[in-house]
Amino acid sequence: MKKYLLPEGGNFYKANLHCHTVMSDGKKTAEEVKELYMEKGYSVVAYTDHDIMVTHDELTDDNFLALHGFEMEVNPPATEGNPYEKTCHVCYIGIDKDNITQPMWHKSKYRFGNAPKYEHLVKIDESEPDFEREYTPECISEMMRIGREKGFFVTYNHPTWSMENYNDYIHYDGMHAFEIMNGCLAFGWDEYNSHEYDDFLRGGKRIFCIGADDNHNYAPKDSHFFDSFHAFTMIKADNLEYNTITKALLDGNFYASEGPEITELYWENGEVHIKCSPADRIYCTFGIRRAGVIYRSEEAPVTSATFAIPPEAVYFRFTVVDERGRRAFSNGYFVDEMPKGE
Repeated sequence: MKKYLLPEGGNFYKANLHCHTVMSDGKKTAEEVKELYMEKGYSVVAYTDHDIMVTHDELTDDNFLALHGFEMEVNPPATEGNPYEKTCHVCYIGIDKDNITQPMWHKSKYRFGNAPKYEHLVKIDESEPDFEREYTPECISEMMRIGREKGFFVTYNHPTWSMENYNDYIHYDGMHAFEIMNGCLAFGWDEYNSHEYDDFLRGGKRIFCIGADDNHNYAPKDSHFFDSFHAFTMIKADNLEYNTITKALLDGNFYASEGPEITELYWENGEVHIKCSPADRIYCTFGIRRAGVIYRSEEAPVTSATFAIPPEAVYFRFTVVDERGRRAFSNGYFVDEMPKGE
C-alpha cells in the first residue's frame, strides 16, 4: 500500500516561519520584508515579532501570504555579563486567520526592543491573569501547551544559539516543531540541529522540523552577514489560503531546506522512495544504530533513492546534500504509522 509522505497533488510554497521587523528588534518594516522575500521566490512569511502579535493582513494578496504570530523568550534571572547564560525562545503562529488574540500576555512585563511602541495594536483577553515566565521546563512546557490550546502552531527555536543542550530541551513538551536550521548560520553559529532532532525523535517526541531565518536584517543586503534567505520551509498545499497553509503545517506536509528540493516522498511495501533536485548524497537516518546513504556516481548526481525500512527502525528521516554542501531535511516519520501489508 502506498502512502505519500508529502502530498501527491498541490503546490510547494516557500516560507520563512520566523521573522522580525521594526516592531520589535528588526530593521525593516513588514512591507519591506514582504518585498525582500518575494524577490527571492517566497510566498509565505510568518511575522513573529518579540512579545507582540500584530496582524499584517493588508500585505496578503494572490501571491503572498502573511501569517500572524509572535515569539516569546524565557530567560533565567539576569546575571550581567554572563557568557554562559541560557535562554529559550518559542514562536507561535496563528492556525486560524481569525485567531488574533494573543495568549500569555503580561500587562507590564516582557516587551523586547521596540515592542512597547506597538503594544496598543495587540488584542488580548482582559479576563486572563498576567502570565509570568520562568526559565524552567515546567513553565516552558506550559507555554507550549497553552499555545496549542489557544490555536497556535508552536515551534522551539535555535537551541544552539540559545546555549541549550539535551538536559534542557528533552524536557520540553507541547511543541509542534523545532528549528533544525536557523539564520544564525549567518553569524557563525552551527545551527544545524539534526542531532537534536534525533534526540527528540528517539525520546518519543513526534514533532516536525522547520527551517527559518529569524531575520533581523542589520547587515547590508549584499553582506555575508545578511540574515535572510538562509533556511526556509517548503510547504505542500492546494492553495495559498491562510487556513490551507496552516493545516499543511499541522499535517506535517513540508520539509526544511537551505537549497536542495525534495520533490516526492512516499512509502510503499516497507520501502521509502525519495526524489529530489540533483544532489551529492541522500542520507536515511533511523532510530536505531543503522543508517542508509546513496552517493552520486562519477557521471551524474543522484536524484532519487529507495531505502528498505526495517520494522525495528522506529522512525526514519532524510537529509539531502547538494554539491555545495547545502542541506534539506525531511520530517521524521514513525514506522508504526505506516501502512501494513502489500
